[in-house]
Amino acid sequence: MRVAVLAGGRSSEHEVSLESANAVRTGLTEAGHEVVDVLLDRGGSWSCDGEPVVLHPGQGLLGCDAVWPVLHGPFGEDGSVQGLLELLAVPYVGAGVLASAICMDKLMFKDLMRAHGIPQVGYFRSPGEAGQLPVFVKPSRLGSSVGISKAEDAEQLTKAIGVAEAHDPRVIVEAASTGLEIECAVLGNESPEASQPGEIVANADWYDYEAKYSPGGMELQFPARLEDEVRERVRSLAVEVFKLADCAGLARVDFFVEDGGRVLVNELNTMPGFTPTSVYPTLWALSGLPFPQLCDRLVALGVERHEREARYRF
Repeated sequence: MRVAVLAGGRSSEHEVSLESANAVRTGLTEAGHEVVDVLLDRGGSWSCDGEPVVLHPGQGLLGCDAVWPVLHGPFGEDGSVQGLLELLAVPYVGAGVLASAICMDKLMFKDLMRAHGIPQVGYFRSPGEAGQLPVFVKPSRLGSSVGISKAEDAEQLTKAIGVAEAHDPRVIVEAASTGLEIECAVLGNESPEASQPGEIVANADWYDYEAKYSPGGMELQFPARLEDEVRERVRSLAVEVFKLADCAGLARVDFFVEDGGRVLVNELNTMPGFTPTSVYPTLWALSGLPFPQLCDRLVALGVERHEREARYRF
């Protein structure tokens, strides 16, 4: 197929998106697809081969069979571009408008999980509710650990709030967990499947931006050091959370596993990184699905979802 790969975007994760898109481009090409590169610059303009891209609702995008929005953060992973692609009537990889918007906003996602009784770390909408330190302070609608700080005293908490608010007026405060950091990859539409989970071993105080994207910043322990029963609980919860959020195509679900095997959901990423150090494609490769085949499967899932939705009049 002819696949448009959207890269860049207006968010703080612009550079991560470009790196992810490079890998996706290679994977799609190796899987036999024709790739059309579309750059979304920081100002919001779209271009292909240096020429502006003109969008016509209902007429697709550049004659492509499908689109892969390899975009991270606001203005790309939050439902905005997904809504535009719906207007263009083109199949695309990943979650739809609603799931993208809910999962991008950590507060909304956690409220949804709480309503369904999903175990998760404690979280608060204001620092005054936090109670016991340490805590992590995060912009509610960013990923890649951008704008996140760990606060161990009142002074650090005040500073952390300011750092987070520089990125997003919606701020979430989360209780720190001493459990193992576990990540699980999900693939599919109506019948999703979960990879074997991996364990994040950060070569830092915590799993920050540098640890995620710098060579040697973290190690992925695979399989995760979990009892079989706990491992299957992680996989089961990953699929359950994926369905509750109405996700499609792919997601990476992050957990803490505390002493006694207590499994807590941390967050869900609808368009996880695809860089050389990214966990999502690595988990599938280690679970027996090579990168080109993963890329091929994700495009097929996007087309499948589009064709299913097209059967309804709405």
